[in-house]
Amino acid sequence: MARNVSEQPGEVDLRPLSARSVVLSLLLGAHPPEMPVKDLVRAVEPFGVGGSTLRAALSRMVSAGDLRRSGSVYGLSDRLLARQRRQDDSVHPRTRAWDGEWETVVITATGRGPAERAELRARLTALRLAELREGVWLRPANLLRPLPDDLDAVARRFSARPDGSGPELAAALWPLDDWAAGSRALLAHVARADRPADRLTGFAAVVRRLLTDPVLPPELLPPDWPGAALRSAYAAYQGELAGTVPQGHPRA
Repeated sequence: MARNVSEQPGEVDLRPLSARSVVLSLLLGAHPPEMPVKDLVRAVEPFGVGGSTLRAALSRMVSAGDLRRSGSVYGLSDRLLARQRRQDDSVHPRTRAWDGEWETVVITATGRGPAERAELRARLTALRLAELREGVWLRPANLLRPLPDDLDAVARRFSARPDGSGPELAAALWPLDDWAAGSRALLAHVARADRPADRLTGFAAVVRRLLTDPVLPPELLPPDWPGAALRSAYAAYQGELAGTVPQGHPRA
């Protein structure tokens, strides 16, 4: 069975900051996700973004559909509001006690093109399902979230109790040891980072990693799973930003 996430053990996924990424980092963390331009100018300054650079980036982001503008206030577009909801769910996943049931989605639609298949795979992965074999997706039924109704047009849904070892099945579906190693490396990195831009870059990587956490029941996880430590470190960073940025946090 193929693993459903590919990464190098211990890898730290850092991306350079641009004016756009700084703005999205702050707005994706704001509730509501909007700021007057005067607040944005003040907010981006610690991350090395000047006022003229910011204004040019805001203009491009409105044209690209990343932002909407109302007077002097900039806010996330509908597309990025959906991204914010996914990000919030990754930072604060809603779970329930697991009774051994697994959600199972079997793709039944045929004749779809490569783009449609890729889009469906991305949607199922975002729902934290993993592919057992082509067209068969599953995960433990421990998440407090419904599957979208429109999946019924392309798939059948079931509940199942697989035979055999649950931890072995989980380890076959997700690269748990690699995810844990990469998360520990990232925790070490953000603990060392002291410049504001370096910390923002590091914690943006934390959010991206949390989006790939399968959020499994504890009984299916390897020992010393770092998911809770990663979320705690991120919560501490949110508190650090609270004094300078209204509820800001990094983008995914």
